[in-house]
Amino acid sequence: MNPLPWLLSLIMPACGAEGVRGLPVPQPMDMAAIVRPASPNTTLAGPAGFNPAPDIVTPSFPVPSTRLYAAINAVASEQPRTYPAANYDERLQAHYVVRSAVLNFPDLVTVSVSGPNGGPSTLVVYSRSVYGHSDFGANRKRVEAWLAALNATIER
Repeated sequence: MNPLPWLLSLIMPACGAEGVRGLPVPQPMDMAAIVRPASPNTTLAGPAGFNPAPDIVTPSFPVPSTRLYAAINAVASEQPRTYPAANYDERLQAHYVVRSAVLNFPDLVTVSVSGPNGGPSTLVVYSRSVYGHSDFGANRKRVEAWLAALNATIER
């Protein structure tokens, strides 16, 4: 392992771990009850009218909820340094840990799908940093990239 994350782990323990290690297993989230921090190190994507208000508005997807859930999980599995942390398939919710390339900082990403299995379906994506005040736009860029990859796989 790169020595920089090891040194950082002396004050931020999860930086010295690999994959999902060093972080607790995420529990299911009530996405409508998210309380966002005052720091600018989170990004929330959700449908219009979602509460809390999303930074990025996601469209309604004309596919069954189980298909959308499978598609967003496939997108996540193709992302670099992204590790599944917990899947709550019965709730159509999955949690991921994404590690930064150089310093191994962990970010958490939760995806949640809702809607009838006959469609249309909606998607909420919440990406946030574990450490630090600012993320230099990393969470927003990640959510935008995941949504672009998802849109490329879902026929509209």
